[in-house]
Amino acid sequence: MIHNKPSAPTWADLSTTDLTGAKAFYTGLFGWTAGDVPMPDAGGYGMWMKGEEYVGGYGPCMSPGQPPAWMAYFGTADIEATTAAVTANGGTVVAGPMDIFTSGKLAACTDPEGAFFGLWQPLEHQGFGAVDEPGAVAWFELLVRDPEQAKAFYTAVFGWGADTHPYGPTSYTEWSLDGESFSGMMAIDENFPPDVPAHWMVYLAVEDCDTTAAKVGELGGKVLVQPTTIPPGRFSVVSDPQGALLAVIALTPGQKG
Repeated sequence: MIHNKPSAPTWADLSTTDLTGAKAFYTGLFGWTAGDVPMPDAGGYGMWMKGEEYVGGYGPCMSPGQPPAWMAYFGTADIEATTAAVTANGGTVVAGPMDIFTSGKLAACTDPEGAFFGLWQPLEHQGFGAVDEPGAVAWFELLVRDPEQAKAFYTAVFGWGADTHPYGPTSYTEWSLDGESFSGMMAIDENFPPDVPAHWMVYLAVEDCDTTAAKVGELGGKVLVQPTTIPPGRFSVVSDPQGALLAVIALTPGQKG
C-alpha cells in the first residue's frame, strides 16, 4: 500500500473510552506493544508498535459522548492548503490545523456526508513504519450513501484517481495515486443497518483471518461480519470491547493493500 506521501495513507489511530481495556485487547490480538508518549501534555496518547515499527496510535476520546473509533489519516505537504480545500469542497475542519509537539501538524475533518478523517503534515514523525504485513495496516475503506458526492470531494481535495467496477450486485471504487490503489469505497445500501453513519474503515493484515476472528471473541470483542473470502484475501469486520470498528484481512499471497 502506497503510504507516507502527500494524499496517501499516513497513519491510523484509535480513540477509546477505556485505554486500559483497549491496550489489553489489541496487544492480545495483534501482539503489539503500547507505549504512552512520555510528555505531560500528550493527554494519554501513545503508539502501537509491532516490534520496532510504529503501526498506529491510541488515545482517549476527547469529548463527552464521542464514540470509540479508528481514524484514517492522509498525508499532506501543506496542511493549511489542504484544509482550505476540504472546506471549499463541502467538508468541515473539525479541529486544527495544530502542531503536535515537533512530530508534525494535524487536522481532523469530515467529508460532506460526515465521515471523519485526519490530515498529517509530517516533521519528525513520518507515519507508518510498516504496512501490508501481519499486524500492520493494509487498506482503508470509505463507506457512504452517496458515492458520487464522495468521488467529487476526495478527487478535488487529494487528486486521487477513482476506478469504479462491478462488485457482485453492487459496485466498488478503488482510490489510487500514481496508478497504485491504496483504499476503496462502497455504498451503504439496504444490507446495512439504517443507523450506520458514513465512515472510514481501517483494515489490519493478519496471518489467519479465522483464527483472528475467534480470538476477537475470546478477548471480549465482537465479530460483525464472519470471515469471508474476496479476491484480495479473507476478511472479517469486528469491534473491540469498547465498540470501535475495524476489519482484519489475511491477504492472498503476493497481494498488497
